[in-house]
Amino acid sequence: MVLNYIWVAFFLITFVVALVDTAINGNLSIWSDIMNAAFNSSAQAFEISIGLTGILSLWMGLMKIGERGGIIAFFGKLIGPLFTRLFPSVPKNHPALGAIFMNVSANMLGLDNAATPLGLKAMQELQSINTEKDTATDAMLMFLILNSSGLCLIPIGVMMYRAQCGAANPTDVFVPILIATTIATLAGVLALCIKQRIKIDKVLLAFGFGMIAFIGGVVYFFSRLSQEDIQTYSSFFANFILLTVIVSFLLSGVIKRINVYDAFIEGAKDGFKTAVMIIPYLVAILVAIGCFRASGAMTVLVDWVTQAVAAMGFDTEWVGSLPTALMKPLSGSGSRGMMVDAMNTFGADSFVGRVSSCLQGATDTTFYILAVYFGSVGVKKTRYAVPFALFADVVGSIAAIMVAYFFFG
Repeated sequence: MVLNYIWVAFFLITFVVALVDTAINGNLSIWSDIMNAAFNSSAQAFEISIGLTGILSLWMGLMKIGERGGIIAFFGKLIGPLFTRLFPSVPKNHPALGAIFMNVSANMLGLDNAATPLGLKAMQELQSINTEKDTATDAMLMFLILNSSGLCLIPIGVMMYRAQCGAANPTDVFVPILIATTIATLAGVLALCIKQRIKIDKVLLAFGFGMIAFIGGVVYFFSRLSQEDIQTYSSFFANFILLTVIVSFLLSGVIKRINVYDAFIEGAKDGFKTAVMIIPYLVAILVAIGCFRASGAMTVLVDWVTQAVAAMGFDTEWVGSLPTALMKPLSGSGSRGMMVDAMNTFGADSFVGRVSSCLQGATDTTFYILAVYFGSVGVKKTRYAVPFALFADVVGSIAAIMVAYFFFG
């Protein structure tokens, strides 16, 4: 229901802003700009879905092998003590737990292309035990929060864009992003635990403090490396783990003596069907965002925030990075564009350029995730997914700005 109101609000705000611009400034071309943005965004949504088809087919094919080979069940048992508490409604050793683990792991390694199909597989598994097929379950909401909070250990994409924009040290945002994204994830999960009345026992506390300790260890390891070594080791660890997972899936199938090829084909067919299913949901959300941007509403919002921050006596230097923060929950490509634009305008090593980079890596594309994941299983009633996901986004953004001031201010 909340997503429905937000979607309608995008178009209403777009219309009002365009109407005011025409009445006051005599800008007649804005209507063409908005409609062109709508058409381009709908085409982009289709292209994204088609682009996902091959990746979805690959990973869902591998997931089918892992499911029949027992490797998914093994991962489910591995994180059982944690996930049985975060997902109390999911039966013990259910394949959904293994799929969720794989998705979260891929996100942590910055493997977006791998994380999406793994996440879609997890949603399908969760939907299989959903008694009300059009309504999101508590487990689905917890899973969505884990995704939208965007915990990422190795932000390869952000460092790559910083290098392309001429940053003297593209990896200087690595530690700030790591801190901000950890805070966002812990805040989002804690808030949802309170909402769903999940008891925070010794096990959850141990995992929470353990994650903080692990993040500290990663930060310590990479802080001792040079810029080039950080990029080299980040890429190595991510791709090594990814290929190891693929090989382990195949070996599990061989050991179980299943027909690995047939299992892959069966899963790949499901991947193709899923890619087609999400097209309408992507069109809906991307068109709304495209029109909102084309109307100039985003620019107006940034100007208002700048004035409000200045009126309260706070430093406004970070406000130049606000478009990245506002666009991040709406569109991954849009927020990347805003980040690159900030670095090109102010400089990759400027404060605004670094804050934009931290904001880009701190959280994930909430509305894209909601549209794709819920759309893939036909869930229409998302309950309180939006406000809690946005809460994690806000916490992550605030943390990113504060950490950037600490490191670069």
